[in-house]
This record gives sequence, C-alpha cells and structure tokens, in this order.
Amino acid sequence: MNAYGKFAYVYDELMADMPYARWLAFAEEAWERFGRRPGSVAELGCGTGSIAIPLSERGYEVTGIDLSSDMLAVAQQKLEERPGGLRRLREGGVRWVQQDMTEWELGEPVDAVISFCDCLNYVLDEQDVEAVFARTYEGLAPGGLFLFDVHHPHTLVRYDEEQPFIYDEERISYIWTCELDVPRREIEHRLSIFVREEGDRYRRFEEIHVQRAYEPEWIVAALARAGFTGIEKVADFEWLPAGDDAERLFFAAVKPE
Repeated sequence: MNAYGKFAYVYDELMADMPYARWLAFAEEAWERFGRRPGSVAELGCGTGSIAIPLSERGYEVTGIDLSSDMLAVAQQKLEERPGGLRRLREGGVRWVQQDMTEWELGEPVDAVISFCDCLNYVLDEQDVEAVFARTYEGLAPGGLFLFDVHHPHTLVRYDEEQPFIYDEERISYIWTCELDVPRREIEHRLSIFVREEGDRYRRFEEIHVQRAYEPEWIVAALARAGFTGIEKVADFEWLPAGDDAERLFFAAVKPE
C-alpha cells in the first residue's frame, strides 16, 4: 500500500484543526509582496487537497502533486463534493498528479510552486532535498515564486520532550509516540490509530512517519545553489525574522527572469 494508505481516509478528521486558512493567506500575501500573482500553481505534497481546492476556488489553475494515490483519491472525492468542483476539473482549473516531489515534472512551467504543512521534512536526505529544489527551479516559469515551510530543528526536540500525545474522540483515537535521532535531527513518529466501526468495535492500524529537520542556513544555501534568488526566511506565518523560538520556518525564493 502507498504511503499514507489507510491514514489517508482518516487524515482530514485528525487534521481538522490545522491552520489551512493561514497557509492560504500566507501564499497570497507572498504573491502580493513579491508582485507575482500567479495564474498557475503547483502544490508539492498536496495531500487531500485542503489547500489546492480552495486555491482553485479563488481562480488559480492548480495542480496537486502527491506520492500517495490514496491521498489523491480523497482529494478527488472532496473536489467532487464541492460546488463547481466537477466543472473546474473539466475545465482544467484543478488536476491531480501522482509523482515523487524529487522528480516532479508537468511538461509546462507554472507561475508558482508551494509546499506547506512541513512536507519537505519528509524528504530524509540532503541530496533529495536539493533534487526537489532543482526540479522546482526547472518547473517554474521565469520570475516564478517558490514558497514552502519546514519544522525548525528545535521543533523536533520539543516533540520528543512533550510526547506521548493522545487524541480521544468518539470515532477516532490515537496514541502518538516519538523517537529522536539527535545527530541526524531525524524523528520517527509512531501512531496507533483506532477507528470506530460498528457498535463498540474499533479497527486498529499502525502508522510510522519519519521527518528530518535541516539547518535554516543550509536550506538558504541549497536554494541558492539551485539558482534561486531573492530568498527570504521568516517564521510562523509572519513576515518576521526567524529565531530559534520559531516553530515553523517559511521560505520564499524567486526564479530569476
């Protein structure tokens, strides 16, 4: 089964409190700030479409890219259930593509690329992160803007210190533990998820997700090596300097004209 296989079908319930509206607002603020409102947008690691679908509803032509066919199937179902979703699909306003973000390619350049919700932290090798940056540079039109966020390395330490995490609702519960590899800044998340079926019966499945954090200075240098300019690093949805107390680091980088 693909990554996020079983998890895909409960993902939205477990992530209902994620700040999707803030990611959307940050993207549009960035496009205005850089004077580069895009017509076409590619989202790397689009998941179940919680950012891609609203963007398409705001008039952007969106391509959602994800490695998991199950996540894309959920995204498609969500799109079909939204007013005008099938029309936007028919007219090319939104499409889903199953690809690895280290090798993504759409055949024609896009005006902007986004990757939010710490998707880049799931890329566990520096060489592969650089491959994502190189492919994104190639996939952007000249003048295009690349926006993404990652966990600050200290955030993984806080996860390890604050575990375990417990979620207990009527239909879904989980126990989430972590194990941190300090030298690699790599953390393994282990989730035991319980989904209520009939009566008091629960189906249990296990998920293991691994993330790696990278030093902010290394990310800036890697973006520059890929050819990007105008690189900005800010923190936690705000256009403010990113200190060690930041939870999420946001990066903006431009492909030169």
